[in-house]
Amino acid sequence: MTDFFESLIRGDVPAVRSVLHALDEPARRALGEELVAHVRRRRDNWWWGKEATALAVAVIGTQSTATKAAALLGRRSVWLRDADPEPVVAAARQRGVTWLADLAYRLAERMRRREPSEGWHFTAALLRAEQAPPPTGDAFVAGWANAMWWHPLHGRQQQPLLDRLREDPFLDTLLPRLFEVDGVGADLSVGGDGQAVARALVALAAEGRVDRAALMDGVLGRLLRGDRPAALRPFLALHDLLAPTPDEIAARAAAYLRLLADAPGPVATTAQRALRGIGDAVELEALADAARAVLIRPEKGLVRAQLSWLDALARQRPDRAAEIAAVLAAGADHPSADLRDRAVTLAERHGHRPVRSAAVTVVGDELPPPMPAATAPPPITAVDELVEEVSALIGRGWPASALERVLDGLVRLASTDRERLRAALSPVLRRQQVGAYDHPWATFNVPVQLHGVLLAAAGADEAAARRDQWATILSESLTRKLRPFWRRRAVEPPRRPALTLVYCSRLAEIGQRLDGWNDSGLLAAPTSATGAVDPVALYERLAALGDRPVWRWDLTQALLRLPAGVDEALAAKSAALGTTAGDELAGWLRGDALPTPVQRVETVGRRDRVGGYDYGYDRLPVRRTVVASAPPEGVADPLGLLTVPAQPVGRGHGAWTDLWPALLPGHRGLVAAHLLPGIAGAAQEDVREAATVLPVLADCAGPGGPALDLALAYGLCARHEVDRVAALDALLALAAAGDLDAPAVGAHLGALAADGQVTLTRATTPLRDAVAAGAPLSTWRLLAGALPALLAAPTPPRGTPDLLTLAAETARATGVPIEVPGLADVVARGGGSRLVTEARRLAAALR
Repeated sequence: MTDFFESLIRGDVPAVRSVLHALDEPARRALGEELVAHVRRRRDNWWWGKEATALAVAVIGTQSTATKAAALLGRRSVWLRDADPEPVVAAARQRGVTWLADLAYRLAERMRRREPSEGWHFTAALLRAEQAPPPTGDAFVAGWANAMWWHPLHGRQQQPLLDRLREDPFLDTLLPRLFEVDGVGADLSVGGDGQAVARALVALAAEGRVDRAALMDGVLGRLLRGDRPAALRPFLALHDLLAPTPDEIAARAAAYLRLLADAPGPVATTAQRALRGIGDAVELEALADAARAVLIRPEKGLVRAQLSWLDALARQRPDRAAEIAAVLAAGADHPSADLRDRAVTLAERHGHRPVRSAAVTVVGDELPPPMPAATAPPPITAVDELVEEVSALIGRGWPASALERVLDGLVRLASTDRERLRAALSPVLRRQQVGAYDHPWATFNVPVQLHGVLLAAAGADEAAARRDQWATILSESLTRKLRPFWRRRAVEPPRRPALTLVYCSRLAEIGQRLDGWNDSGLLAAPTSATGAVDPVALYERLAALGDRPVWRWDLTQALLRLPAGVDEALAAKSAALGTTAGDELAGWLRGDALPTPVQRVETVGRRDRVGGYDYGYDRLPVRRTVVASAPPEGVADPLGLLTVPAQPVGRGHGAWTDLWPALLPGHRGLVAAHLLPGIAGAAQEDVREAATVLPVLADCAGPGGPALDLALAYGLCARHEVDRVAALDALLALAAAGDLDAPAVGAHLGALAADGQVTLTRATTPLRDAVAAGAPLSTWRLLAGALPALLAAPTPPRGTPDLLTLAAETARATGVPIEVPGLADVVARGGGSRLVTEARRLAAALR
């Protein structure tokens, strides 16, 4: 049967049919067993087009049941999308197969909802050949919807959609399900013309081929159930093309009222337009209930139209004007000031005087007191716990707190329970392929060195192989002595980023420690969730070591994690230890700690274009405001911690930057300067989760300075909600702790927006949320800082009127007058633009 399988692989359908035609039934079944084995062992096991057709003919001609045939044709490697069903049906007729429809049902059960077109036409052709009713599962219905715009021709001319639907034997069974399957609307519009199916169904309703009332009920049912916007558009188009008569709308008024109150904006607008067209046919009580829900919705156009409708009703029904005015009063709580004013004006016009509600009724912020930083979790002292932690973290990111805890646990357990650690850790690392894709020449690379430490803890051979690389790292960093900072010869800045230098040196050192015995763990193990180390805890760790040597980079990191400030009493106790490490700690506590750098705000342009065609260059922001940092005069910066150059936009920000807060937890502003280019990417390059480090940064200690203020401004304008929420959380935490410089954050926000560096409209929601969370005064001070630059811009950025509105609300709620330069000039322009209107509102609130 070699020729048979060669023909099968070539997709030679006539040759396959010829072989089958010459076989009796026992020979067919024997060949069927060989066919199953062939499909299972074939390496290039993909079947599509004519190959899939040939395989389907072979399956029909050799298998004895629908179950066996479906097991072969339902494999994911068999693509029936372009398979021709005609020779398959012919092979079934020639053999006398009676289970063709059963095969189709089994194939339909195997269809995947996310790939509705895959195999649908082939399966449907088998059902039509057997004149069998269609299945009604979600995947088959989605395939039917998809087939309305894509139909394989196999040499035949394509029929118009209307003609195909008119003759479709599945239409009566599947049409009701079209309105019930979630997401099927997206399949209806994949072909580009989102209204083609709607036009065809309306034409069939006009002919009487389908029931118009069923279409109306189906559309409304689908809209009531809701779906993604793209999936609802074809049904909205069908509704509009049906052009319901007043009688049809009135008969379904309850459904339309529900849509008006609860449906997405476009659907609610359609319901509003339909209901308004039937006049008095809508009961006023039912309309009033729906209108109250509409008047607090965020869609301004929908609310404005509802106010206009209610105003017209009040004029037409003077006997019910008081009731309608009470409904209009619900609009007094709308977030938009112009809509609030319109609602109040109309309510008063028709006899109701609503009481304006205020979101904030107190002067100043009402934030809960800041919670003290959580203590670090206890050290890992059991092999099983360490292995479980490593397994959970590999491939999912390494938060600083988890990384430090694992490193401390490795040092402890490798020196006390080495063999058990190796036996338990080794299979986990093999299963996760840790280090399998690390570049063999990568040295100063944090993940590579972390993988090396983990592998060394799991096997002695790996530790031996890594020793030369660790020695290279430590020898290069040997001259990088941390202290003293003052009165020291100038030190050439390191070629490596500071974070990479420190962490790779620490990891190399830890790798060498794994050969020790009875190691008590890392001196730098944090005592706080922020990464900070308590000075008393560090003193106690040094005292417990006695005369044992201290690992240099471990002590360096521990010192960098100490809080700022002088503690002479503890310094004296540390010096009394009589050890080099004790003297180091004493000097640090007496003031020879990391100095405060000099920072300046700079605006940088894009990096240089690379080569003749640089695809990424044109996608970069034209400019970016960053903070450059340098050590004070007379201070050495051996590790590069104090030096943050003003890099052009597009230069790499470095990897594992989320480790920065735990590296220097007492130097919030310096860490913010290092992280600022990456955080700016959340607003300027739409990078997701680039600003989620902000709450961690807010939990750290030390002054923030311009870098932190800029980071918050970028975070408020981030593209993704998760980043804006992180910026809001950081802002509230800083405000509660009294560490928020709201005017400075606002000034940076206004300058960035006026310069076109950020999208201002994104900041409105988090700032409103800050007011709702209890920070109206901080928000008002921030807005007062932002508005001068916005109002002075030649064309104020989009979103400026919204900030003016929020500023008026917070100024009125807090009762704190703050001068806003440029506000009077805008008011003096006159006119009815929204910018001028909202400026007048703020000016009135400040009187």
